[in-house]
Amino acid sequence: MENQQSQSNIIEKTGEDKTIAVIAYLTFIGLIIAFVMNNDKKYEFASFHIKQSLGLVLISVGLFIIGMIPILGWIISLFGSIFLLVLWIFGLINAINYQTKPVPVLGNYFIDWFKNI
Repeated sequence: MENQQSQSNIIEKTGEDKTIAVIAYLTFIGLIIAFVMNNDKKYEFASFHIKQSLGLVLISVGLFIIGMIPILGWIISLFGSIFLLVLWIFGLINAINYQTKPVPVLGNYFIDWFKNI
């Protein structure tokens, strides 16, 4: 009996919620697809990573706008984009490993900002 329960936990951890969470990190279109896929069943794990990915996308849009400012904006945009890439990698690895750790530095803000999603 215990063996069957452990197998069901493994199946649950590699199921649709993990797929949705990983898709959320694959481009802006992937975020929209993940949001639509998660609308029906509302997986907690997938919702967590959708919020993290949404925060990263919004920060990247902000960096793009800042990058339009000559010289100082370009520098901020360059370093911000590198930092954002590192955060994106952290988020994607957490989704693949089935972990609900927020991305460093900004992840807790994303949880607060998007708690209604």
